[in-house]
Amino acid sequence: MNETEFAKLSAGHALGALSAADEHAFDAARAGRPDRERLVAEDLAAAARLGEVGELTPPARVRDDLLRRIADTPQTAAGVEGPATAPAAADVVRPTARPAHVRRRRRAWYALAAAIVILAAVAIGSTVVPQLLRPPAVVALETIEAAPDAQKATAAVSGGSPATLHWAVSTGKAVLVAERLPAIPADRTFELWYLRDGRPIAAGTFTASTGTTTALLRPGMRPGDVIAVTVEDSGGSASGAPTTQPIVAIPTN
Repeated sequence: MNETEFAKLSAGHALGALSAADEHAFDAARAGRPDRERLVAEDLAAAARLGEVGELTPPARVRDDLLRRIADTPQTAAGVEGPATAPAAADVVRPTARPAHVRRRRRAWYALAAAIVILAAVAIGSTVVPQLLRPPAVVALETIEAAPDAQKATAAVSGGSPATLHWAVSTGKAVLVAERLPAIPADRTFELWYLRDGRPIAAGTFTASTGTTTALLRPGMRPGDVIAVTVEDSGGSASGAPTTQPIVAIPTN
């Protein structure tokens, strides 16, 4: 993956706008490339700064609906028109994977959408649009806390302060909040895991903030999972399994 393609994925990651497949490609492109971490950090910081503008807080569903519409909008190559009528069902061939040029157009659309939103915020001084750009973890945490079935659990962190996991089954979201996580080398990253029936399931990577760190786990948590954090190579464990002992493990029973 070249630097232009990586930059598009990084922008989409900062906005929480990547599909699961593109998020996986983004993680893979970061692996073993500490030189790319600066761009990722800058994109996340830029999204966070934009989110601090204004006082209005739109419902989380507004942001989710906007990003879902962007992801679902069909993209057509310039100068090519679609068929006048839909083909018969017997003539339809369903590919097992999207062609490379379709994936590239989708990634470009994420980057374009991010640019449009950012330019709109700067040009009109909107107090609503920047709120849509708040870090996804912060938005998810507010959604969880407002849910009637919100739950949380706290556990000690090796070399740091206690961390708290927030989740609500009704929202399908889980967020880890930690203060003063232990310092790690620049070429390493924190990785989240679902530990289920003795099997680890990768739940995303994150970088610690200087103050409070808020990390959104990938969808898929089930009641009874143990949520763990390990320190892995940049981009996350290449094997798909932890390579170090967890610095924290939080049961959700």
